Amino acid sequence: MPERLIDLLRHSGKKIATAESCTGGLLASRITDVPGASEVFDLGIVSYSNAVKHRFLGVPDEILKSFGAVSSQTAEAMAKGVCKAAGADFGVGITGIAGPGGGTAEKPVGLVFFSLYSFEKDCFITRKLHLSGSRSEVREETCRLVFETLLSMPGMNQNRKGEREICI
Repeated sequence: MPERLIDLLRHSGKKIATAESCTGGLLASRITDVPGASEVFDLGIVSYSNAVKHRFLGVPDEILKSFGAVSSQTAEAMAKGVCKAAGADFGVGITGIAGPGGGTAEKPVGLVFFSLYSFEKDCFITRKLHLSGSRSEVREETCRLVFETLLSMPGMNQNRKGEREICI
């Protein structure tokens, strides 16, 4: 899937940037594994701490205090922040709990939020995942689902039904 994403971005003249927490740069690594990725990818940030999320991605302290680092609101702020920082067309924000520790009853291991932001449409596609498996499996599955969603994003490509998903 990364190859297809790079090809679509290259042909459309668009760029993407990533902000990752629980995946620890795995998505950026998958993107940069593809020859020619530098034409469409300028910036990837691994932001484990709230301070980094706030300082480098512009995630408001109010969001972090009210909803926590692992939330849809934080994922959206990360996606928009990295898009703005990179001057990209698309931004990806990923936050979650890959495990094996760190989970709570309210936010268990395997809870992941990711958000895709389109600068052109000024909209988000945000997903909440409940994944199982090892730390590595949670990270890998998250990246797979991000690529799948990116490839069906408005302005990127058509989804399996031939319809475009609408940003709300």
